[in-house]
Amino acid sequence: MHHGFGYFEEDRLKKSGDLTLWRRILTYIGPHWREVAGAIIFSLIITGCSLALPHLVRLAVDDFIINPELTKPVRLAGVSHLAIIFLILVAGGFLANFCQVVILEWTGQRVMHRMRQDLFRHMLSLDSRFFNTNPVGKLVTRLTNDIQNMHEMFTSIIVTLCNDLVRVVVILIVLALMNWRLALLMLLLVPVIVLNTLLFSRLARLAFREIRTQLARLNSFLQEALSGLSVIQTCNREADTRQRFADLNQAYTERTLYQIKIFGIFMPMLELLSATAIALIIWYGGGQIIQGQMTLGVLIAFLSYMRLFFQPLRELSQKYSIVQSSLASAERIFQLIDTQNSLPRSPAPISAARLAGRIEFRNVTFGYQPDHPVIKDLDFQVAPGETVAIVGATGAGKSTIINLLERFYDPDQGMVLVDGVDLRRYRLKTIRDQMGLVMQDVMILPDTLRKNICLDRDLSEVTLREIIKAAQLERFVNSLEAGVHTRLGDGGNELSAGQRQLLSLARVLARNPRILILDEATSNIDTETEMLIEKAMAATLANRTSVVIAHRLSTIRRADRILVMDQGRIVEVGDHQSLLAGNGIYHHLQMLNHEIHLTGLGEHNTNEET
Repeated sequence: MHHGFGYFEEDRLKKSGDLTLWRRILTYIGPHWREVAGAIIFSLIITGCSLALPHLVRLAVDDFIINPELTKPVRLAGVSHLAIIFLILVAGGFLANFCQVVILEWTGQRVMHRMRQDLFRHMLSLDSRFFNTNPVGKLVTRLTNDIQNMHEMFTSIIVTLCNDLVRVVVILIVLALMNWRLALLMLLLVPVIVLNTLLFSRLARLAFREIRTQLARLNSFLQEALSGLSVIQTCNREADTRQRFADLNQAYTERTLYQIKIFGIFMPMLELLSATAIALIIWYGGGQIIQGQMTLGVLIAFLSYMRLFFQPLRELSQKYSIVQSSLASAERIFQLIDTQNSLPRSPAPISAARLAGRIEFRNVTFGYQPDHPVIKDLDFQVAPGETVAIVGATGAGKSTIINLLERFYDPDQGMVLVDGVDLRRYRLKTIRDQMGLVMQDVMILPDTLRKNICLDRDLSEVTLREIIKAAQLERFVNSLEAGVHTRLGDGGNELSAGQRQLLSLARVLARNPRILILDEATSNIDTETEMLIEKAMAATLANRTSVVIAHRLSTIRRADRILVMDQGRIVEVGDHQSLLAGNGIYHHLQMLNHEIHLTGLGEHNTNEET
């Protein structure tokens, strides 16, 4: 597993202001401005209905309940009339709230759908170097947890914050119209509230940033641990893995508890301010009533409005929790979207309908870390239609040649040319379309066998049958009840190693590329399947420029030329017989593999005799 569980993002986190984040967030809301405007209108209706209720209570108390000048039937009729209006306003607020929730949820889902699509599309365009330094668990967190956090902010915050702001302003205006002296007394609490909110904002933002970081670390570790569970069990590393998970889990819990402590301070402070406001209203308002300068209805309305004034502030803890968590997630999402592909794009890229297939490495030096080159001053050519095998000990740089040829990376020095043109001048699509890569580990789509072979190509049944026959999959397909329409399971677990390799070769035939690259493609097959693999490879290699990395003698012998690598350099070149007679590195490698190969042949012959 990666040191530190493969998570190094914090050191590279860019500092983004809230205004910058909000501007980028609003670009996703812009196309849905009509829906947002509708939600704001419904929000204003909700606010209007809720703010009208205390005023109705004041009218009921002052004009009818304690008004001795009116007769009892008039007072009862007036109270009944106000009660009906009260219920109508409550029902109107409920209906407006329902419509607002539906609009916000629909808009939020659309916005999140677009954001998730943009993020995933951008990730698909990034180069291999990025994925080698960013574990899968972290990227999954971006596409799931972080996007979900953004969804919660869209659906429950953006419009309601506007609603709460309007409510607070309107309440202050109403209080000033009712009794400006008492309203001015209430305004003395505003600076304390603002200071408390700003302090809470800063602490909460840092806390949620730490929570998101630790959650990504936890997800990254879980992804690596579960994917390598068989290795952990085989090496008896269960206790160590449990301890590492416990450490990560404890760190996540501690950061969450710290965030809870922040809210534990903020909420009592709001309650204290609310109680102080009520005490001031009772003290000052009660004195005004005793002196005959204010009515009881006004005092009751003041208390109701102050409850409505502090309600959004009390809810601010939950809303701020969502906002700060969402902004922390937004930082991560936009940082990932801003990550640039390290492979430069040509300003005038070249497209080629069909390559001839001439390959040249010219003075190529490359290292995954700049100060540790894997290959050094590499020079070789592959003629169109030629098959070249590359052999060497582990770490000699064989797979690095494949990475450079597929342009997963660019050389630090020198050039990789195809048909005399630097790969950096081609469109990536041109390169990938005309290069077929067969890896040791074959990815199987959870789809039908036909889809796994054709991928995005629409092949006729006749062409597909020819490909299946050439790839030596005919017997396997005939054994399946649904034939090519049989659905393969997740990961293709029901396929043997040999069948997976044959399927991979069938994919190459379906694409019909001009250049074929085989990276240890036959290392995992059993001896019994070797004959099928050999026939399929013969059909696949025919009339193509081929670069083959292999250890099997039969595969190497088929090559027109063999390049022997050692410590990033080509040290021997020739065919099988000349290299074997040279008593060099190639001879040494073949002697090491010879006994294993003979043992495999012996087992195969024994099975045949049986």
